[in-house]
Amino acid sequence: MTAASAPAMPPGGPSRHAPGGVPLAERLRPASLGDVVGQAHLLGPGMPLRLAFESGQPHSCILWGPPGVGKTTIARLMSTAFDAEFIAISAVLGGVKDIREAVDRAQAALGSLSSRRTLVFVDEVHRFNKAQQDAFLPHVESGLFTFIGATTENPSFELNSALLSRAAVYVLRALSAEDLKRIVASALAGHALPAMDSDALDMLVDQADGDARRLLNTLETLAVAARSESLAHVTVTWLQRVLGERLRRFDKGGDAFYDTISALHKSVRGSDPDAALYWLVRMLDAGVDPRYLARRLVRMASEDVGLADPRALRMALDAAEVYERLGSPEGELALAQCAVYLAVAPKSNAVEVAYKAARALVQREGSRPVPLHLRNAPTQLLKGLGHGQGYRYAHDEPHGFAAGQTYWPDGMAPESLYQPVERGLEIRIAEKLRTLRTLNEKAG
Repeated sequence: MTAASAPAMPPGGPSRHAPGGVPLAERLRPASLGDVVGQAHLLGPGMPLRLAFESGQPHSCILWGPPGVGKTTIARLMSTAFDAEFIAISAVLGGVKDIREAVDRAQAALGSLSSRRTLVFVDEVHRFNKAQQDAFLPHVESGLFTFIGATTENPSFELNSALLSRAAVYVLRALSAEDLKRIVASALAGHALPAMDSDALDMLVDQADGDARRLLNTLETLAVAARSESLAHVTVTWLQRVLGERLRRFDKGGDAFYDTISALHKSVRGSDPDAALYWLVRMLDAGVDPRYLARRLVRMASEDVGLADPRALRMALDAAEVYERLGSPEGELALAQCAVYLAVAPKSNAVEVAYKAARALVQREGSRPVPLHLRNAPTQLLKGLGHGQGYRYAHDEPHGFAAGQTYWPDGMAPESLYQPVERGLEIRIAEKLRTLRTLNEKAG
């Protein structure tokens, strides 16, 4: 999203009062494909987007990636490379009226003497509703314009299948620390800031969290602060004071949110307490409501530990209660304790598998009547109708088990839904079930 080499900035560094009031991030926007930092998997030699640029034939596409990684820059460079009219629409602020105006402009450009083609760029395209997205379809199909959408959300969930089927999807990645340091070097080329310690630079890059726009906006803020204090040297201490506590980029409720909670869940399931702690803290650090994390830990205890260690569910419920009593940050330790316990506990999803199998069985078999011997018989009338007849009270039987008694609907073969695993307490459960089934077989 930024240039690998940039024009020198005015002495004293960038400021909010730069000529024209143009932000630093905009002034450093690359003018050519070779200036783009990062996205080598798409823009490197022989890579998909590079080949698309070199073909000379624009095609509709979706650029999917986190903020500040170059989506808008690539779209603008496409319009330059293909000598196309560039029309930008913000889905946050725009609507059907903007789409109609874009269509009119595209028709005018196509009907002009130069017969110029048009590229319509829609930023945050996932914010458009179905009707607004559908409005693009006939014009994309007719070739009136090339459609480029930018989104931070998973296109599979946020974009209409009809629009998605007409556009290639390119996945952009967060910029690496080395990419961001190259961008800082470009920005500092015109002595925009005093000398910066290497550890201060590392902190600045870490705070940007892969987002070049965020990096440059922060750098611009620092330049103003440094100039006001006549600062000659930037240190970590000064940076901490000026920046304050900044949360890392996190998309609450969006794709990054669900990816991160998925990583936490899979780390617990995979019995990796260190990774589980890392992802838990990542989410807490990003401002996720700890109550949400407590609810997810309860789910993990039931889904992934199950009866292999029934204490896990109680541990998760206790952690949720402790957090409610203590709040942050003290209560977060209980969540961490729970995450570690769940990760090291023996794992079994046998109950979840059995539950899903039972639901499928009920859907398949329908509502079969309850057998007479299992029906309640609180009155003489019901007893006379046979309710409860033939039922054997298990507590009065040897071993507390009525061998040979059936508890399934008449005419329905018993199903083995619950299959305990050979881990944790379920080893003992499996042994007991084998003993009971043997007794049933002997009783016929």
